[in-house]
Amino acid sequence: MADTPSKTPSFGRNRGNMGKPIEKAENVGATLKRLLAFFHSETLFVTLMGVVVLICVIASVIAPSFQSSAIDQIVAGNFGRLPHFLVLMLVTYLIHGAATLAQGYLSASLSQRIVSKLRKTLFDKIVHLPISYLDSHSHGDLISRMTNDVENISSIISSSLSSLFSGVLTLIGTFIMMLYYSVPLGLLSCSTIFLTVMFTSFITKRMRKYYVKQQTLLGELNGTVEEMVTNYKTISAYNQQDSVIKTFTKTADNLTVTGIIAKSISNCMGPVMNMLSNISFVIVSVFGAYFALKGYITVGVISAFIIYSKQFSRPINELSQLYGEIQTAIAGAERVFSVLDADSEQFEGQHIDVNKVRGIIEFKNINFSYVPEKRVISDFTLKIESGKKIALVGSTGSGKTTIINLLMRFYDIDSGEILLDGQNIKDIALGDLRDSIGIVLQDTKLFSDTIRGNIAYAVQNPTQEELDRAAEFSYCDKIIKKLPEQYDTMLSQTSVSLSQGEQQLIAIGRAFLSYPQILILDEATSNVDTRTELNIQNAMNQLMKDRTSLIIAHRLSTIQDADQIIVMDQGQIVESGNHKELLAQHGKYYDLYMTQFAGQAT
Repeated sequence: MADTPSKTPSFGRNRGNMGKPIEKAENVGATLKRLLAFFHSETLFVTLMGVVVLICVIASVIAPSFQSSAIDQIVAGNFGRLPHFLVLMLVTYLIHGAATLAQGYLSASLSQRIVSKLRKTLFDKIVHLPISYLDSHSHGDLISRMTNDVENISSIISSSLSSLFSGVLTLIGTFIMMLYYSVPLGLLSCSTIFLTVMFTSFITKRMRKYYVKQQTLLGELNGTVEEMVTNYKTISAYNQQDSVIKTFTKTADNLTVTGIIAKSISNCMGPVMNMLSNISFVIVSVFGAYFALKGYITVGVISAFIIYSKQFSRPINELSQLYGEIQTAIAGAERVFSVLDADSEQFEGQHIDVNKVRGIIEFKNINFSYVPEKRVISDFTLKIESGKKIALVGSTGSGKTTIINLLMRFYDIDSGEILLDGQNIKDIALGDLRDSIGIVLQDTKLFSDTIRGNIAYAVQNPTQEELDRAAEFSYCDKIIKKLPEQYDTMLSQTSVSLSQGEQQLIAIGRAFLSYPQILILDEATSNVDTRTELNIQNAMNQLMKDRTSLIIAHRLSTIQDADQIIVMDQGQIVESGNHKELLAQHGKYYDLYMTQFAGQAT
């Protein structure tokens, strides 16, 4: 559709959790509040998960104290009470294991339930977005919001949310237990925390820099591959294989170097954190032994502190890594909510009986711009009587398809009125308006469904007789009979099993079946051969009989029998009349006609 604004495709990137570029939301508080609203209907799951996390943390905090008591009993030679503490340790660890399993199940369930609800809400919104929104936004970006951004949210809910709660509670509980046993040793055990935080902050910044670069290069690499696959015939025709290989190799080499650096920095995290943890063990061992010799603490307390010091550093490491993931998820949620906040198409209006539509269309002083201050349609006025066949012709960009967009209310006019049977189309329920119009576009779109489903797309439960009649009129009946399962043959999303011309015949069959009072044909036969086109024209003449028809055509031979031909140029009507009248005027139409039949390019 040449008169609609162009769209720049965007390709989503397949990114893993590790090294994901950190995006930040502009309004974290408001976005987080809206995201939490999706949890309201999942109170039971949230409560159960909170209880399970609390049980898990309590078990992990008190288990070392039982171990401490057991060691003290061994040191004191009191083996009578040793089994008691061993049983307590075993029960505590069993409870911890069961709680951990339950935590994982509840987190996964909560994540999928909330994300499912979010996906359904987002998909419902996208389906009801106006065409103007979809034309002005990258389709790849919308898909990315439905997939990548929602998946980021899912990841946070399923893994990071429970880790965040348990991490904070573990830090608090562990710190309290260390202070309970020994305030001096507890404070000394925490001395490495500052080093941990400083190192984590330092390494995260550098990881982020290289992972962002890595994702950028990965996007370029994916773009090169996609472009090569899409344009392979052109590349082969001009012998540009070597050039494509050089471009790919250069980007791939840069990606390899960047990936090595990023992974090397990332791999530093584990050894350094282990080193800091070992330093904490040394501090606990040295000062713990000193305090034990002085009689301040027991040997069992030293063993408990070794576990507590490790238990204390682990949540800090996890929380520092969670920060980036949470920021990215909130940024993704903000992108999702920006789509949800977009204005939907307004389907409200006065309902009309589609079967009683007469098909009188009137455009009154229409002005329209896709982009402000760049008018596409200027003072367009035209009245189409019921049952008339009207053709719109003109050079590319003259505004022909835009007129169709405005009639279908894919876009709303800036000023003027469009009337259907004397009623402003803005006052008619949008569903009824579109049900009264059948349309066949130049850019044929079939769905991943059966032939039957594609032809019957606009009609509820058609009979087999109606399907056969539509297929016969559109000359796709012979195509269907050759298919292995005929009407029940499945088409892939790209319809690779049918040629472009065959796909167009199926789309025309769909229009025949809907049998509307108003019919729009936008270059509907551009992809079929001349003989088939002549047959379809004869069938369309039957379909268009006593029906209002708007035809956009570049092949002027197909519209010579039109009741009126409207010649457009720069969004205005420059000529109108039937074929003979326009040829006699020796104007714009005459030039177009003579150019075509002289065999020159239009």
